[in-house]
Amino acid sequence: MRFRGAFAPRSALMRESTPSLHYGWHIVWAGTLCVFASLGLGRFALGMLLPAMGDSLHLSYAQMGLVGTMNFVGYLVAVFFCGALTSRLGHRRLISLALLVIGLSTAAISRATSLWLITLLYSLTGFCSGAANVPMMALISAWFSSHKRGRALGFVVIGSGFAILLAGKVVPLLNASGPEGWRRSWAAISIVVLAISLVCWAVLRNRPQEKGLSPYGQAVGEGKAAPCLSGSISVGEFAHLGAIYFLFGITYVVYVTFLVTTMIEEWGMSEAEAGNYWAWVGFLSLFSGPVFGGLSDRIGRKTTLAIVFSIQSISYLLIAAHPPRIFLSLSIACFGLVVWSIPSIMAALVGDYAGPDKVARVFGRITFIFALGQIAGPAGAGILAEQSKSFSLSFLLAGGLALVAAILSAALRRPEERRGRQTRLQSSP
Repeated sequence: MRFRGAFAPRSALMRESTPSLHYGWHIVWAGTLCVFASLGLGRFALGMLLPAMGDSLHLSYAQMGLVGTMNFVGYLVAVFFCGALTSRLGHRRLISLALLVIGLSTAAISRATSLWLITLLYSLTGFCSGAANVPMMALISAWFSSHKRGRALGFVVIGSGFAILLAGKVVPLLNASGPEGWRRSWAAISIVVLAISLVCWAVLRNRPQEKGLSPYGQAVGEGKAAPCLSGSISVGEFAHLGAIYFLFGITYVVYVTFLVTTMIEEWGMSEAEAGNYWAWVGFLSLFSGPVFGGLSDRIGRKTTLAIVFSIQSISYLLIAAHPPRIFLSLSIACFGLVVWSIPSIMAALVGDYAGPDKVARVFGRITFIFALGQIAGPAGAGILAEQSKSFSLSFLLAGGLALVAAILSAALRRPEERRGRQTRLQSSP
């Protein structure tokens, strides 16, 4: 005989009242939209817009690089303050407000007529991209246990891939309406980002306890999702992580900022043809986060990072050789299949080291170093291209630096090895 109601065992009542889908997965899909808007549309759509903007405003390569650089300057400033802003406002409020400002700033860019105003507005867009992205990545660590967060973060970061795919198909159509068509593209971006800011406000929650839940993957009564060395990252370890993320920032940004410009200006492709290649980057990148984020949960973060950086290096070196179309396709495949896995793995790795309570502050500091690389990348590549009349040297340097990142990743110490070392030190007389 089975008991119901007041006579049912308490555990049975808990099972019946537990929703089939943990609310953490609602945080994930809202986070995907957040990344789609803040990074995908707010930043990575620029690669498709730059050629038309450059022609309309008569910009040089160096000036085009400056537009991208000022976006990253804004991002850099934001991540420096993300920990304090998150503590004061909370993840939900900060993310929603940042997306709102991105929507307003991109609307203003669609009407701007001077380089200085565009760079100013785009730096504001960059600031709010950082203010939305960093707390969003940190929020996943609060909602998912250590052995689940790599996969969850992998799904969040594919928002950028959706944006690249959309930009590759839609921006050429809007730009084809005339020499000022790029303004319609910025206006469309504004409308979409404003709508997503409302969705994030409605869906996001700062912690599982607000829904009466534990982090996904954490057993009831388990307490912390996993043992960690909260707040115990040494200066050397922080510098090691920062160096890896810096190298990712300075290399990938050259590819996403100037690949379309290279195809159009140096290889003579039409904007529509280059857009089709760019759309393939977006489509393939949809698999990068879930596949390699999940792989990092199984075989370890350091091993997966080393694999990913090695594949990225091949991508950059292929472009540097000014390859036949078949090798261009191979380069795009290599880049797309791994690109968004690195932010997700780095965020998961910081969560493993620092714990969910401190991940926003530590990841913000790591991302600050990453942003320094993003600033140097477009400016340096633009200057080199101005001197050599080609981006080949920039891609060659990016390939070499990605190999260095792979070596540094392989040299990382696993979090469990650090715990064992600390335990031995604490137990020694």
